Amino acid sequence: MSIAQAELPSLSHAVFLQRAAQALPLPGGGLQSRLGQGAFLALRLIDLLGAEREAVHPDAFRYQCAATERFCRDLRVTSTEGAHLQALVESASGAQREGDVSRLLPGLFAYAYFLQYELRLEEALDVLRTLHSVGGERLSAADAVVLALRTGRVNRELSRFDDAEESYAEAGRRAALNGDHHSELLSRIGRANTDLGRGNLPLAEASLRRILEDARATRDQEAEARAEHEIGVVMYHAGQPAEAIPHVWRAFELYGDEDRRLRALNDAGVMLLMLGDPVGAERALLQVVRGGGSQDNVSNALIELMHCASYRRDHVTFARWRARCEEKKGDMPPNILADYHLKTGIGQARFGRFRQAVASLTRALKIAESAGIHEFVFKIERIKIGLHACEQAVVAASPGDVEPVIQSDALRAVSASLAQLAAEHA
Repeated sequence: MSIAQAELPSLSHAVFLQRAAQALPLPGGGLQSRLGQGAFLALRLIDLLGAEREAVHPDAFRYQCAATERFCRDLRVTSTEGAHLQALVESASGAQREGDVSRLLPGLFAYAYFLQYELRLEEALDVLRTLHSVGGERLSAADAVVLALRTGRVNRELSRFDDAEESYAEAGRRAALNGDHHSELLSRIGRANTDLGRGNLPLAEASLRRILEDARATRDQEAEARAEHEIGVVMYHAGQPAEAIPHVWRAFELYGDEDRRLRALNDAGVMLLMLGDPVGAERALLQVVRGGGSQDNVSNALIELMHCASYRRDHVTFARWRARCEEKKGDMPPNILADYHLKTGIGQARFGRFRQAVASLTRALKIAESAGIHEFVFKIERIKIGLHACEQAVVAASPGDVEPVIQSDALRAVSASLAQLAAEHA
């Protein structure tokens, strides 16, 4: 199916057709094209059941459902996403037959989560919007809170901070009405993260410290872990990694969810490198890559392992991790993609390749500006301005010129725990 991209914005669920069109030239693109088209057809079918939509004749619905089912039937055995699509078609058929759209909700939630996990953020947002449109007032109070929190997070990951803040605020209002204190804390954490994304670090830290106190007072361990983690992230962005690491490590110890534990470990690795401890950093980051989990976390860990290699002036290892990053580049959201090009540029500079470094930094700057990621814009501009002035110093530097800065008892304890963790998984 040939799709003219100029026509796509006028269609609902056009983002899936864009995937179909863009996937054709790539390895495995045939499957990706069919998955994109299958998602488009399945969601258009579900649109027919929307609360504000004029009811279609049952025979017309059954005809469209049968055609969609035929298209998606073979996809279910080719991939996890294909199974999601087949399940959506089956739930749409059941929902129409029984007059109960609530049958659609679990499948839509699961598919949106899958797409977010795979870093297909625009597509995840499209599914969440469909869920809101179809569910409407028929969503349970708890589902409405989850939907608002999820929508807020996806918007934040897309750097759409106004939309994210609005969704988080809605989640907080609904949670308060439901007496759901845990979700209310999560909405506050989300808004604090939105402040961080906009670059307002003092406001983000002050909000998170209040949330941490409230989580401890109510013995909400999960919210406590998240608050500890985000305080560490804010302090890192404020240039205080030594103070941040104990907070992130405490979050690692508190988390019950494995994916969140790996995220905390990833952040600990980043901060240890910032303190001049590439050995500790690599121990943490390798655990993240081995553990797998969400694609954004693995992508971040690969980028940081590449950064560790350039820090140690190990060109072979730098090239190996960079190749791994290149494999994932097409699925990286703007913040991760900008970080990848930034750290590629830093690595090229460390190896004395300043022309390539400028090209990578320019690419990173363009991505950050387009996405409105102001913190990245400022950082990249500073590095570009100082690049030529420090050219000789960068070329002359060697790994032995920098000693690890492990000064406090808390940092030494974290370093020892990482060594033990690495030994256990060796």
